[in-house]
Amino acid sequence: MDEYILQLKNITKHFPGVKALNNVSFDLKRGEIHALVGENGAGKSTLIKIITGALEPSEGQIIFDGNVITKNDPTKSMKNGIFTIYQELNLLSAMSVMDNMFLGKEIERNGLLNKRCMLETCNSVIEQLGVEINPKSLVRDLSVAYQQLVEIAKVLLTESKVLIMDEPTAPLSDNEIEILFGIIQKLKTKGVSIIYISHKLDEIFELADRTTVIRDGEHIKTMNTHDATKDELIKLMIGRELGDQYPKHNPEVGGTLLQIEALTNYRVKGVSLALKKGEILGVAGLVGSGRTEMVRAVFGADKKHSGKIILNGREITVKSPLDAIKYGIGLIPEDRKHQGLLLNQTIRLNMTFSSLRNAKGLLINKMKETSFCKELWQKLNIRGASLAQKAVSLSGGNQQKVVLAKWLATQCDILIFDEPTRGIDVGAKREIYSLMSQITSEGKSIIMISSEMPELIGMSDRIVVFREGKLVGELSDDIISQENILKMAANY
Repeated sequence: MDEYILQLKNITKHFPGVKALNNVSFDLKRGEIHALVGENGAGKSTLIKIITGALEPSEGQIIFDGNVITKNDPTKSMKNGIFTIYQELNLLSAMSVMDNMFLGKEIERNGLLNKRCMLETCNSVIEQLGVEINPKSLVRDLSVAYQQLVEIAKVLLTESKVLIMDEPTAPLSDNEIEILFGIIQKLKTKGVSIIYISHKLDEIFELADRTTVIRDGEHIKTMNTHDATKDELIKLMIGRELGDQYPKHNPEVGGTLLQIEALTNYRVKGVSLALKKGEILGVAGLVGSGRTEMVRAVFGADKKHSGKIILNGREITVKSPLDAIKYGIGLIPEDRKHQGLLLNQTIRLNMTFSSLRNAKGLLINKMKETSFCKELWQKLNIRGASLAQKAVSLSGGNQQKVVLAKWLATQCDILIFDEPTRGIDVGAKREIYSLMSQITSEGKSIIMISSEMPELIGMSDRIVVFREGKLVGELSDDIISQENILKMAANY
């Protein structure tokens, strides 16, 4: 039996005016975990789409299980046993968890759906994940993290030979990540080969047998993971030294800007906290702890049942996001693609549509708008073809910068970042952190929710911790540590 389950030889892919991949070779051994790393836009997604048959290579050869694959397509790929858990969720939100898991592979008996058997199987698979998800729940009623777990559960139903995982832990808590890693190791022992894509280098060193780096559409290096260092991988990925990952912002923290008193809604239970001028307030907690629901209530995206929001010493009424914008509060959501951007609209429109209400009269001064957008483009170092480019075609890091540009255009004094670097490469992360530091140096304030402990600790001036809808503690200065955060968040 051949050592390799999958080989890609000299793969090149042309798009109009762009060479996305240039002579890239990649191989996957049977029963190995092979990490594929590179910045957003490096060509990882294009390579994966070629493996799964979503794209045809312009040049090169694909060999699977010893056979040359011609005229590949997604159906043929899945029949061969190649399955993918994409970073962008592939679920039908109006259908139940069970129906999503069994879509296209329903269990029948005497020509009818055997829902009892499907339900039992569904519960068994979910139990393997170590979480509580009702198979009859509609997907749209689940958090992003739990939707990701449903995607993973779907794959556990299949007989896969090759499993491609694209940023699978992005929305997961530390406990859920630990469960996922256990499942990955079980799959490996069963002989499943895994291509693992992640910007979290700690995960790469924990899981991967080998690592391949691609940059600007070209193969840079393949190595045994434990023969490399984190600094070496970063340099190979971005082509330069990164420097300090968490820039010191040393803000002139002032008095209280925002106060939340006894805020309560369907998930949040009597939360009170204060945000000071010029600080980054970190918000920690496990998935489902109420972090996101708290900031959505402050932003007016979720209804609050009781409590007060006090801005500059004066109580304000926020019933909708328009009210929040009026008071200078902006939200950069966890799900930037569905909640933060108009994906099929231009970068220009995405940058300006939240501030159009401030325009005078009924007409837009295109010259001023262009000048303003170009200023934001340069300030945030957005990499794209032009302001006329559609947001959907940008990399994750550049999409996040466009969402940030939208709120900078409104001149908000308070910016809420919910998972600010989810699915973003190390180089783009550093740029986002620098922008956050710059924002606070201008006297603005930031509330940052993050599931990445190093990010939370490295960027926050103070950290408040949530558990089961309640604020259960606050950490500052020398007592900020991963151990103390986890003790509060998980009630150790």
